[in-house]
Amino acid sequence: MALKPEDIFPEPQWQALLALLDATVPSIQVADSLSSGDNHLCLSQEQFNICYDDIQWAMKHPPSREAFQNYLAIRPSDNPMFIKLVKKTIGALPHGPKLQLTRLGSLISTGYLTPFYRQSVTVREAILRSWKHSWVFLWPSLARTFVQLGTMSWGPSDQIFQGLTGYKTYVTEVYRSEQAPAIDFNFINLDSVTAEPIELETDIVIVGSGCGGGVCAKVLAEAGHRVLIVDKGYYTPPSELPIKPDSMKLLFDSSGVLSNTDGSTVIGAGSCWGGGGINNWSVSLPLLDFVREEWANVHGLSVFNSSDLQDSFDRVSNFIGLLEDPEHSHANSVLLEGSKKLGWRAKTCPTNTTAGHKCGSSPAVSWLPAAVKAGAKCIEGFEVSEVLFEEGIDGLKKATGIVGKWTPRGENGSIGDTMKSEFQRLVRIKAKKTIICAGSLRTPLLLSRSGLKNPNIGKNLHLHPCCPVIALFDNDTPGWEGQMITSAVTEFENLDGKGHGPRIEPMATSIVPAMWQIPWHDGLQFKIDALKHRQMNAFMSHNRDRDSGSVTADPNDGSPIVSYTASAFDRANTVVGMVGIAKLCYIQGASEILPMVHNLPRFRTNKPVGDRRIDDADFADWLARFQAADLNPSSAVFASAHQMSSCRMSKSPATGVVDEHGKVWGTEALYIADASVFPSASGDNPMITIMAIADYLAKGISHHM
Repeated sequence: MALKPEDIFPEPQWQALLALLDATVPSIQVADSLSSGDNHLCLSQEQFNICYDDIQWAMKHPPSREAFQNYLAIRPSDNPMFIKLVKKTIGALPHGPKLQLTRLGSLISTGYLTPFYRQSVTVREAILRSWKHSWVFLWPSLARTFVQLGTMSWGPSDQIFQGLTGYKTYVTEVYRSEQAPAIDFNFINLDSVTAEPIELETDIVIVGSGCGGGVCAKVLAEAGHRVLIVDKGYYTPPSELPIKPDSMKLLFDSSGVLSNTDGSTVIGAGSCWGGGGINNWSVSLPLLDFVREEWANVHGLSVFNSSDLQDSFDRVSNFIGLLEDPEHSHANSVLLEGSKKLGWRAKTCPTNTTAGHKCGSSPAVSWLPAAVKAGAKCIEGFEVSEVLFEEGIDGLKKATGIVGKWTPRGENGSIGDTMKSEFQRLVRIKAKKTIICAGSLRTPLLLSRSGLKNPNIGKNLHLHPCCPVIALFDNDTPGWEGQMITSAVTEFENLDGKGHGPRIEPMATSIVPAMWQIPWHDGLQFKIDALKHRQMNAFMSHNRDRDSGSVTADPNDGSPIVSYTASAFDRANTVVGMVGIAKLCYIQGASEILPMVHNLPRFRTNKPVGDRRIDDADFADWLARFQAADLNPSSAVFASAHQMSSCRMSKSPATGVVDEHGKVWGTEALYIADASVFPSASGDNPMITIMAIADYLAKGISHHM
């Protein structure tokens, strides 16, 4: 359960922290006779007029002068929802980052002659900017942490901002009406008056309900086996999506605030009933041919060139229903039409949206209901402690099931802080076969907790590091509407001739990712740019990384410690993709281009679209600065939605964790069927590949029952 706020920081540190976060999206007052005060910045009437002129120039439907002035005056900490969201986010942080914030909270509350929260907002903002530009590695990382915490808590909690951009209206009136009905999974209720461990028995227990676990459950249940699916997450019906801003813990590992050890990469990993498939952006691509060849020939895994695996790809694609010619949003059209003008390779991407709703056929509305229909049983809120073993043949460890804790829902089925932790139950599940599908960050931790010693466990972690570029267009192009990814630019995906390079794809600009995507240079700039949200499209340079990292467990709370920093090779490839995005947006009429690159100003133009050429002098000069960017960890901001390869498939235990059948080396009856078994990064969005591998492995497991 999340810690109470008073258990994390004493009150002076909370005051210091909120004062610092107020400087990320500061209150800005307008009056010639005022000077900047403790809790606001001040604009002269002339400065305000310049800002409002900018808004009128940039926005098709700008707010009135009065509405714009009221918007600028907003102070985040005056909003109870903002404070609640900040405290919930920090409470959900893993132990390591929470300790770092605690130590920094002490510094900022005691390291100045004047207590930090009594400094003027002008001074606080200046401190943030100085940290951001410091040559000492620690300070840019901390500045990035506070800016992300402040802006990503402000956007989802501020109703005035959402009203001015039109986001709130869309979410409440349009999005929810398109959702599929709730599904009754008939979850097993283990509530009991006794504190004694509960014993259950099944043929196959599956840990994790995402793209791997859901497919395994359907295949094995339909084959007539008794299947039990457990997940530490809980089911959120489609009608309740998108979730409230303070409920990120219901869908994401560590409430969506997980990052790597140097803070340069924000990691989005699903943690709910349905797994990462719930948060998927619908794009449904098969494994790239050159990646198949690499896995088959370089890694020696012939399964990836087999007709059996191709049959699995075909089966899963047919089951979820692929829309081969989806309707393209503005952002997707920018990529396809711009690539045609530039002579670049690009393609339309199929989506799993034939069910009639734009969010796609996630495991919770496809594989898992089919598994339940075939007889599978389900338990939500079940956190597995370890895999149980007995001595097997030839000294191998034979998996006999799992043990863990079950936490029931709270009153009226609520989840979150109201869960009934006092009624947690220790549960042992005996099974003939155990399949781990807990994801590339959690699966290796479970293996290690269970006593397995293969040194490859948790190694070879790939993240598909992505870096965004935002573009502003003349008309409303709300990136939160329509299907998210229906196109991809493939021109640069094989830069080294060995399958490494970036792919360009759109990004969703719903309220939380949008606050991360907009570069922050100072509070006024950010606030003005955020108001242009509905005319912005976001794109990512989505890189198939050559180099890898690792994941281990925090010794204090068992949470993932992700040791991964994008290498110089992979950073250079990412820049190639980002420059490509800028060219596409420029040729397609963007009026402003805002890359997430340290010390690189935005590009701005009012040149008519028909007169634009890539070699236009002003644009070419700006691109030259862009191409020289390094994206080093002290200045770059990456994201990862795809974690892979931390328990990779291999020909021997010397180089990986599982064999070609998904069986964990050195064990019997223990299998893995999630993205952690990928031999290396997939390059494509991995959903279909996870499903196909799971289908193939599950059929093999069934055959050997």
